Amino acid sequence: GGNHTQPTFILLGIAGSLGVQAPLFGLFLLIYLVTLVGNVGLMVLVWVIPRLHTPMYFFLSHFSLADVCYSSVVSPRMLRDLLLGHKAISWAGCVAQFHIFAFFVTAECHLLAVMAYDRHVAICHPLLYVTVISSRVCWQLVAWSYLIAFLSAIIYTSCTFGGSFCGPYQIDHFFCDVSPVLKLVCSDTHSSEMVIFVFATINGVSTSLVILLSYICILRTVLRMSSAPSRARAFHTCASHLLSVSLFYGTLFFMYLQPASRHSSLDKVASVFYTVVTPMLNPFIYSLRNKEVKGALGK
Repeated sequence: GGNHTQPTFILLGIAGSLGVQAPLFGLFLLIYLVTLVGNVGLMVLVWVIPRLHTPMYFFLSHFSLADVCYSSVVSPRMLRDLLLGHKAISWAGCVAQFHIFAFFVTAECHLLAVMAYDRHVAICHPLLYVTVISSRVCWQLVAWSYLIAFLSAIIYTSCTFGGSFCGPYQIDHFFCDVSPVLKLVCSDTHSSEMVIFVFATINGVSTSLVILLSYICILRTVLRMSSAPSRARAFHTCASHLLSVSLFYGTLFFMYLQPASRHSSLDKVASVFYTVVTPMLNPFIYSLRNKEVKGALGK
């Protein structure tokens, strides 16, 4: 029988050796600070510069908000554990951390799809852009992204924490995630794993297909351009965006679209990429290399 009380979990962390905890703390602190400065700075620029009040930067500001939020749910806790070695987390804290994390990661997947669709309309159908991507449509797309993410996060959280937990309550990870938490459940987790797998597949595959099809249409349009410099700039931008998307989706698929029996120590490495590294890179890949953003930042 399982323990039906709410336990206190122990996060085993990202590194078992004390010798590497100090260097990792310095590295992850630097990455987190760059993440905050880059994403919050981009949101402030979009809010205060009228020239950036366009659909593309509206979506980018929400994308940066998602980056900051899900990174802030994981990184400060991980930094505290590396610095102080205090790795206990309450059941309620674990549930809250996972729910908020799942909400913003799922929202980011849908926002990436929305941004790809926005670029597809802007490049492939420029004359219809103002009509198709109106202010009302922008708010509707963002609202649907958050609504789907919220409902998905409720399902993920209820399936992950709905069972009875057995001791020892040690989570072999640096934050509360699906696979390491489900390993502590006494009851059969097959049905919960299947529900999580199905919804993760629906969210991940549907949004990645929208992104892929949008960029295929964009590349076809770019190939028809007569100007070689314009083609080169468009290819360079598309390649950067697709690299970021591939890194984000590749690690997510590796983590959540494989059987529980195949999870290994590589999970922590993959998790570092989409929880720590990708939120730091996104502002530079998606916006800070644009002339408009550079000009606004100079002002």
